[in-house]
Amino acid sequence: MVLRMTPMALAISTLVLPHGAWAQTNEVTLSTVQVSASNEGPTDLPAPYAGGQVAKGARLGLLGNQDVMDTPFNITSYTAELIEDQGARTVADVLKNDPSVRFTTSGAHAYENFRLRGFDVHSSDLAINGMYGLAPQGNSSLEFVERVEVLKGPSAMFTGMAPSGGIGGVINLVPKRAGDEPLTRITLGYESDSQIETKVDVGRRFGADKAIGLRVNGSYSDGETDLEGQDKQRKFLSAALDYRGEQLTASLDVYSSKQKFDGGSPAMFGFANPDIPAAPDPSRNYLRSASGELESQAVIARAEYAFNRQVSAFASVGVRDYDYSGWVNGTHIHSVQPDGRAQVRGVAQRGYDDSVASEAGVRMNFNTGDIRHEMVLQLTRLEMESGSLSSVTGMSNTSLDNPITPTLPAMPSGAIPKTSDTTLSSLALVDTLSFMQDKVRLTLGLRQQRVQQKSYSTAGALTGDYDEKATTPALGLVLKPWGEGISLYANYVQGLSQGTSVKAVNGYAQDQTFKPYETEQKEVGVKWNAGSFTNTISLFEITKPELITTGKSPALVASDDGESRVRGLEWNVFGQLTSTLKVLGGLSYTKSKLTQTAGGVNEGNELFGVPRWQGNLGAEWDTPLAGLSLNANLIATSKQYLNNANTYEIPGWSQVDVGARYETRVAARKTTFRLGVNNLFDRHYYSGSFAEPRATLAQGRTVQASVAVDF
Repeated sequence: MVLRMTPMALAISTLVLPHGAWAQTNEVTLSTVQVSASNEGPTDLPAPYAGGQVAKGARLGLLGNQDVMDTPFNITSYTAELIEDQGARTVADVLKNDPSVRFTTSGAHAYENFRLRGFDVHSSDLAINGMYGLAPQGNSSLEFVERVEVLKGPSAMFTGMAPSGGIGGVINLVPKRAGDEPLTRITLGYESDSQIETKVDVGRRFGADKAIGLRVNGSYSDGETDLEGQDKQRKFLSAALDYRGEQLTASLDVYSSKQKFDGGSPAMFGFANPDIPAAPDPSRNYLRSASGELESQAVIARAEYAFNRQVSAFASVGVRDYDYSGWVNGTHIHSVQPDGRAQVRGVAQRGYDDSVASEAGVRMNFNTGDIRHEMVLQLTRLEMESGSLSSVTGMSNTSLDNPITPTLPAMPSGAIPKTSDTTLSSLALVDTLSFMQDKVRLTLGLRQQRVQQKSYSTAGALTGDYDEKATTPALGLVLKPWGEGISLYANYVQGLSQGTSVKAVNGYAQDQTFKPYETEQKEVGVKWNAGSFTNTISLFEITKPELITTGKSPALVASDDGESRVRGLEWNVFGQLTSTLKVLGGLSYTKSKLTQTAGGVNEGNELFGVPRWQGNLGAEWDTPLAGLSLNANLIATSKQYLNNANTYEIPGWSQVDVGARYETRVAARKTTFRLGVNNLFDRHYYSGSFAEPRATLAQGRTVQASVAVDF
């Protein structure tokens, strides 16, 4: 399967607007949420909660949209209002509000990877409307995004296996739709050092009943960043066409995203010994010769048809092409000594990752006696093809205080060979039973997942053939003994990541392929909706199998009897404390442990990159001056280890972000001015860990300003 197409041009050519559809109006109101008189269903976008920063519900995989108080999981859905008010450009900018999420790449890197509840979720594991393999690669632009949703914990039951096996949770993106009122918004923005950005957001609905909607978003930014000598350019264009009828709802989403940088890249740091030097100035450029391009294009179509109130069918299909070139990976400073001496090598890459995702299913609602059933049957399939070429230079000496400009090898030329072919397919059945006047909701489910992967050498020879199956169950319980304001919940779920393959040519006694690793989560919690603010307290345990190797080459013996474990306590809060004060954030305590290892080595130690304490507290105050709001966000993380031997350690850190927003009218047009300062005190610190024993570096102080005008 080789996908070489331009889906943006293909789909936009089909969008024709009626004459006069772009007529200006003197006053417009943004409306992005469809509200009906009845209870919201699995296809309805949940309304914003008090304060507007978080929604009342989020997508629970194949079950669709669910109210926060009805789900046996810890979920949060960040809204477009929060994205705009905080000047968020990428998913990482939004998830800095979440106390359970931290990042495993340095600030402003071309790739954004995450760690949820102590386990990795890579950028390739982001979903769009519950489907993997379709989000922009590297870092996802937010111009086309209405919601960024976080479902915490393993969730293979509800979403299927993530492409990279991410088991810490699901990060789902919900595309924008046209609101009932016309929208034409232009935003001009600035970000230090001299990044200038222009954004356009246009929405219209057509027809007497406004059944057809079109939302177009575009942005262009260019200029120098706060990394000395780096220039970055970003182009984005998307179109969302939707139809909402009495029985049929359908949508077509198209986007094209291109990011380009030259003159350097943020770096990660690997240390030669446990005597780790102080974090360097993040504006210092250690990879001045780095440049690269990342380009993603996708088309996603979805339809759902309600035969009656009891039965509906849905289907989706999406295609994404992703191409990259340059020094976009391997951006590391190696063997850093206590005195700052280090080594670096240049990397040149060309590659692609293309995917086709599809799903189909049936929803059925029926009663058996006094028990109401909400049953979903779903089939999913994700086909991915990857290819790459790379070349590297030898190590060169450099220094944290006086960095060199690394030598780059020649960019690989010629056709890019296919290096892997992967198919993830699954069948799932879930039934949610409600009884005792909805005071009890019990969710039961099974998913059978098949993982097929073939690996190839650059010469085209087959080097690996993986084909395994696994069945994952799910059990969720919600109790509301005192009414709708308090929910007690519990769950048992599993996540999946591809099992390891070992070969005799690498010193093992035999070729061996392990079934997908089944990660288990047990969780209990309580949710309290006080009307204008909501609290969630969660207590969880996640265990993950690990590969153990014993013996000596050429008779190494491998097993999947190893285990790592994470136990945690989380508190999340969002909403309005008063009519003028919004709150968002929480606190998490996580205790990780290597519970079973080869020969007991490192057994009992903590997992690298998993701090015990993480806290976020954000507040926004609507001042007595009409239209003026002030906000602040405190982010703090405790110390963490950089290796499982627990001999490399980085200290804890904290950061303060502040901002202001002023809404007024200029020439009768709604106008919003925004100003934000991230890392107000310009603290320099290692923020986390990418791999053993490597640390990521936080971004220094940045300033953002924008003005948005509705026409």
